[in-house]
Amino acid sequence: MRLKPFGYAAALLASILATPSHAQDLSFDAYLQLLIARARAEGVSEPTIQRMTYDLTPNPRVIELDRGQPGTPTSSGSFPRLQPYLDDHVDAARINGGRRNYQALGPLAAQIESKYGVPANVVVAIWGHETNYGSYTGNFDLARSLATLAWEGRRRELFATEFVDLLKIADKGVSRSTLKGSWAGAFGNPQFLPSIYLRLAQDGDGDGHRDIWNSRADTLASIANYFRDAGWRRGQPWGVLARVPPSLDWAALKSPMNAPVCSRVHERHSRWMSVGEWKQLGVQPLVNLPDDVTASLFQPDGPGTRAWLLTANYRVILEYNCSNYYAMSVGLLADEIVR
Repeated sequence: MRLKPFGYAAALLASILATPSHAQDLSFDAYLQLLIARARAEGVSEPTIQRMTYDLTPNPRVIELDRGQPGTPTSSGSFPRLQPYLDDHVDAARINGGRRNYQALGPLAAQIESKYGVPANVVVAIWGHETNYGSYTGNFDLARSLATLAWEGRRRELFATEFVDLLKIADKGVSRSTLKGSWAGAFGNPQFLPSIYLRLAQDGDGDGHRDIWNSRADTLASIANYFRDAGWRRGQPWGVLARVPPSLDWAALKSPMNAPVCSRVHERHSRWMSVGEWKQLGVQPLVNLPDDVTASLFQPDGPGTRAWLLTANYRVILEYNCSNYYAMSVGLLADEIVR
């Protein structure tokens, strides 16, 4: 296919990106040429474009996985219990692996917390959940996956941008064989998307490279920088267990806020109040929290089960993966790592 002048291609690409349809509006090859034109316009070199795109074809498995993503918690609209998820994700193997990796950090743990304000055990817990401490980072060719997802169209604007950003990473000298990851385009030990890598990845060991594939220091500094950027509050826990009186009026505690994103996640939390106000209602944190800390009450498995007072740092974990199951398991694993 001969590429039309870039002004035409850019206008056509902008039109396609604005189209919410899930259907493929163009052949894959034709759409790929539009992505290439955008990458070229954003400064990606011709040799990089060639080595990253010369053999690309759509990946039907990626489309299958993308279309299989759940749209609701369950068919009935209810939420699965948290405890079975915790049993699978905060198990002895992951706890012991986290403790080994945390202890191996030595002075790096204190350095990370000093620089970024994020406890190293929380950072290690993210690493553990994302890739089981680096043991599996995914084997999908990222260029093929991201081009496929952009072409498919369900989240076209997102993945078109991520594809171009991937080429920018490759243009910095990262080999295509290194750029492998999940079917949805995340890669490396922390499973960053390309845009996140470009914006937030860190050179934790000072060697001049941001190697989130092989360097533990770079990996953990990058995760910590993500958390700092998302607003982690230094010196505050993500949440603590709380004792809830049987007489608590849950209906009166419903949050009045409608979250603009991940509303099904946030609607499960109570309204936000100070710890002092919670104590006045008979809710007692089982670990000391200052009375002026703002917290939300969460009892995911219903009356008579464990409840937590969640701080603003819990919402930072949700920024990494907007799922209560994920965020709770990260927080609890982080606690177990240093217990």
